[in-house]
This record gives sequence, structure tokens and C-alpha cells, in this order.
Amino acid sequence: MKKAFRIILIVVVVLAIIAASGILFVRYTFPKVDKAPAITLNRTTDQVKRGEYLANHVAVCIDCHSTRDWSRFSAPPIAGTAGKGGDMFDHSMGFPGVLYAKNITSDKETGLGNWTDGEIYRAITSGVSRDGEPLFPLMPYMAYNQMAEDDLHAIIAYVRTLAPVKNSVKQSQIDFPVNLIMRTMPGKHTPVSKPALNDSVATGKYLFTIAGCTGCHTPEGDAEGKFLAGGAEFKFPSGATLRSANITPDKETGIGNWTEQAFVQRFKSAAKPEATAQKLTPDAFNTVMPWSMYGGMAEEDLRAIYKYLRSVEPVKNKVEKFTPAPKSIAKK
Repeated sequence: MKKAFRIILIVVVVLAIIAASGILFVRYTFPKVDKAPAITLNRTTDQVKRGEYLANHVAVCIDCHSTRDWSRFSAPPIAGTAGKGGDMFDHSMGFPGVLYAKNITSDKETGLGNWTDGEIYRAITSGVSRDGEPLFPLMPYMAYNQMAEDDLHAIIAYVRTLAPVKNSVKQSQIDFPVNLIMRTMPGKHTPVSKPALNDSVATGKYLFTIAGCTGCHTPEGDAEGKFLAGGAEFKFPSGATLRSANITPDKETGIGNWTEQAFVQRFKSAAKPEATAQKLTPDAFNTVMPWSMYGGMAEEDLRAIYKYLRSVEPVKNKVEKFTPAPKSIAKK
């Protein structure tokens, strides 16, 4: 009996050593990324203007890095909070931990004021902070690293112009083992080129990609055969559940019956002030989709995205868009 116990103890100790070694290996070996490039931008007027457009209406960086008003439809950013960060994403929303959006204003103590242009570039494209620590992929760097160099530079130039806001943001706390897994995700960045201006489908795919649409509209962990078929779940603190729409050209369950003009107008109508003017009750339908920001996209860009979506494989996948919170929860 003692011999058997000793063997079991030895096995447990050996396994513990192997596990600890694995954890230490991942902790101190990853992320494997390049050094921040030596970039210093001149910040021309046209460059900053392009960056403002991309950061607010395509890549929608300002969406997460501002304070959103969840009492209104699609939670538009509150005026005067651009870039200040601090929004929290936690277990009640389905995240593996408690995450905080960083302050990306030019404040030197709490924002990016002391970061180099190259360090911001690396964060956007490789998913690591100034100190080389990994960023949780809620920051869609895997989409942003498909952005052309001039657009990346434009966003950095624009971010540099954000008025400094002193706002100390808490450190995100990621649950085990996700905190280790995310260390293996950042990687080296390979610059990409923009598609030809006369190729509207390729342009649409480019814009769609850097807007991070794929991440929300493809079911997490079930991407095979369901690309853009919707159904990814988003939890609200109220207990309600939102599911992303099927945006493939399937005529029964997707957007196969949408005209190009209807697609454009769906976005444009959401950009009108009246679309977000009314206060919502806690149990009313709401969405994490930042319609009011995407609605500011140029019509030609929206039309290009529509053409791209018409080119993808239709997938039949009926999605129940919204499940309200149980009344017992909604009343709290």
C-alpha cells in the first residue's frame, strides 16, 4: 500500500513539475514579436483626416476606447470621452476575466503620450503593449494587421492628435489558462498592400477585414462552414443575449434579398441623431454593433463592402437575434 502511494506521489510530483515548466516556458518565451519599428510620422493634414475617418468609422478604434452610452441604441460614444478608455468587459459579458480598454489619448502619465509611433504601430499590428506584454484579442489586432501601411500610419497620426485626458485605467485580469494562451497569439507583422482602386470586391474585402467584422459575424469556435453565418453570442449585464446576424447572401436566413441601396441605407439611417436619441429601458433590445459609427462610412465604401458580401458563400443559418433577460434579472 505504501509503495503504491509512493508511486502515485512521484507521478503527481513529476506531472506538477512538467506543468510548472510548461507554464514558465510560455510565460517567459512568448510573445514572439519583432522590436517596435523606428517610425516617426510627420502627421500631415490629409493623413490625420484619413486616420480620423478610419478610427471612427471603419476600424472604429474610438468605439472601445471611449465611454459608450449603453442607455441608447448601439451605445454611441459619449461626447468628450474619445480615447480616454476605461470601459470594462467582464464575466457577465462572456469574457474570461475583467478587461479594461486602454487610454489612447496623448496624456503622458495615463495614455500614449510617452509611446513612440513604432510602439503604437506594433500594438496595432502585433498585439503587444509597450512593454511587450500581450493584448487580449478583443483588441482586433489580427484584423488590423491586414491594414495597408499608409492607413496604419494615418490612424497613428490621428490618435496622436487626441486631446490628452488623464484617466488611469486598471490593469486587465485574464483568467487561467486564457492568460497563457493569449501569450502565444501575437506574432510578427508582414506589411500588406491595398487592393487596386478599380477592384470594388477586393476593396470591400479589405475594408470589411480591417473593420473586424469577421470576428463578430462568424460563430466563435465553429467557423468551419459558417463563415459570416452569424450566431456569435454577446451577453449583456442585464442577462439578455444578443446574437450576430447572418450576413452571407443566403436568401432565407442571410442578406441575400437585400439590395445594395437597402444595405447602404441601413447604415446611413443609424448615423442620424434620432437613431440614438431615445433612452432605452434596461430590458429593451440593444446591440453591441456600433451602428452610429459605421454609419459614418462613405457610401462608396459601404457599396464596396456590399459587393464583397455578395461574393461569399451563402450559408443557411437562422439566427435568433435577441433573447431578453429573464424578468427576475431584468428587474434588478
